[in-house]
Amino acid sequence: MIKLGLTGSIGMGKSTVARMFADEGVPVFDADAVVHQLQGPGGALVAAIEAQFPETTGAEGVNRTALREALYGNPEAFARLEALIHPAVARAREAFLDAHSEASLVVLDVPLLFEAGGWQNVDKIAVVSAPADVQRARVLDRPGMTESRFAEILARQLPDAEKRARADFVIATGGRLEETRDQVRRVIACVSPPAGG
Repeated sequence: MIKLGLTGSIGMGKSTVARMFADEGVPVFDADAVVHQLQGPGGALVAAIEAQFPETTGAEGVNRTALREALYGNPEAFARLEALIHPAVARAREAFLDAHSEASLVVLDVPLLFEAGGWQNVDKIAVVSAPADVQRARVLDRPGMTESRFAEILARQLPDAEKRARADFVIATGGRLEETRDQVRRVIACVSPPAGG
C-alpha cells in the first residue's frame, strides 16, 4: 500500500482535490471530517474539550466560535487542544488503514501534515497550491472569516513555498477544474503499482 499524504494551506483547494481522488476510486482519510465528528453532537472529545475550555460546548457538540475565542492569541491553549485531538485522529487513521488494507493506494488528507509531524507516516506527499491572491479571495469569501483570523491561521501553517519544496507532487488549483483533475490522475498513475506488479 502506498500512503499518499495530501496537504495544503487554507484556501488552496485541498478538499476539492481530495474529492477528485475519491472520484477516481482512491480511499481518502479526511482528518478534518474526523475532527468534526469527534467534536460534533455526542462526539468522543466533547467532554474533554469542555473540561479544558469551559462553556465551549453544548447539545450540538463543540461551539467552534466559542472555542476559537478561547484559543485566540493563546498558543499554550492551542497546544492543549491539539494534545486532545491528535491522538484521537491517529486512532481513526489506523482504523481507516486497517479497513482499507487491501488497497494499493490510499490518500491521507491532513491539513497540518508537516506542522503536526504526519509527513513521517506517509510514503509520498502531494501539496495542493494556488496563487496567493486566489487563496486570499477564497478564504476571505468564507462566512465569518476576517483578515486577522486569516493571518492567525497562516501563522500556524508552514508557508506554501516551503510545503511545495518538500512535496513529491504539487497539484495546482488556480486554473480550471479539469486541469486539476488531470493532475490528480497523473499523480495516481505515478504512485500506483503497475498492473499485475
